[in-house]
Amino acid sequence: MIVFDLACEDGHRFEGWFADVAGCDRELSEGLVSCPVCGNALVTRIPSTFGIKGAARSEGPPTLPNPMEMLKRISDMVKANFDNVGSNFATEALKIHYGVSEPRNIRGSSTQAEEKMLKDEGVEFLKVPVLSPKDTDA
Repeated sequence: MIVFDLACEDGHRFEGWFADVAGCDRELSEGLVSCPVCGNALVTRIPSTFGIKGAARSEGPPTLPNPMEMLKRISDMVKANFDNVGSNFATEALKIHYGVSEPRNIRGSSTQAEEKMLKDEGVEFLKVPVLSPKDTDA
């Protein structure tokens, strides 16, 4: 089987699977192939990007970021941009949710029971681990 990129007269692009090039050409010329979008039987083969030779890649695959470095960057961003309310997180989150306190970014700690209560009240929050200084030493 061979796969060809095809397009109908209306510009819809799709793939067609054929036994060989001759079979593709025969089916196209006999109108046996139609566009799956609009049903148009005026279909032609179009150049495939797989068949276009590009410049050879000299570099290898991209390197993935170090997960600990990513976590450190997130932790640093949270520490710099969120008010630390400590163990009062659930109370402060509820105050913000109900308009008692001005909206602001907060961070802190909460118990599982407090997290369940926040979810039940419809308060959205995201648990993000904040690294201790010993975790960030290289």
